[in-house]
Amino acid sequence: MLDYDKEADAYDATRGGEPRAAAAADAVLGLIPAGARRLLDVACGTGIVTRRLAAARPALRVTGADLTSGMARMAAVRLPGAIVLADSRRLPFPDQAFDAVTSVWLLHLLDTGDDTRVVIAECARVLRPGGVYVTTVDKAAAHDVGSDVDAVLAPRPRRPAQDAAEAVTSYAAAQGLAPAGQARFPGRGQGRSPRSTIADLRRGWFTRLPPGDPLAERFAARLETLPDQDRPRADPVFTVLAFRKAG
Repeated sequence: MLDYDKEADAYDATRGGEPRAAAAADAVLGLIPAGARRLLDVACGTGIVTRRLAAARPALRVTGADLTSGMARMAAVRLPGAIVLADSRRLPFPDQAFDAVTSVWLLHLLDTGDDTRVVIAECARVLRPGGVYVTTVDKAAAHDVGSDVDAVLAPRPRRPAQDAAEAVTSYAAAQGLAPAGQARFPGRGQGRSPRSTIADLRRGWFTRLPPGDPLAERFAARLETLPDQDRPRADPVFTVLAFRKAG
């Protein structure tokens, strides 16, 4: 797993920056009811998406929460007074405090299905009846766009996807959250090139291939044989699901 305190300063630049944030925020906002007045963005990271959610809806009071101090520090610059340091498994908010809760690129980071259940349960707990929970799903799968880079990486060991749409939908249902829509958006600037993928391998991006591992180096060697080393392949397309709380 990457150290997100160390990643914080370069995070936006290596994840598509403002174009990707704009696409994500537009997709999420399309699933948030117009009448929502309080929104919690769980695992808000640097706040690059959170800020856009707030700016697009002036009447919407947006709060961001993140576990990592480096990320929360950057988010607080973007949304002064609106960011809290918090674990998504133990949110420091009362029951039914928000009209909407979002978690963009969180569930795929969790270690187990139990962790995913707990996080979704917490998001449901702080959501008022009739409120909406919006989350990204199937993140790792979205990065496999059928390119030559993906063909090289296909045999790599993978960790189980904790954000699989079917599982997330099941966990949500157990908390009284019913499907309420979906959207898709491009991960602008995140298309893999052979050279950038080699760099990702060597810095631990692929969690089952630690930096310096002989298998990681074998994948790097194969990637080095591909043409157009610096040409990004197609951008991934991410999926966002919305769930409405009964009541």
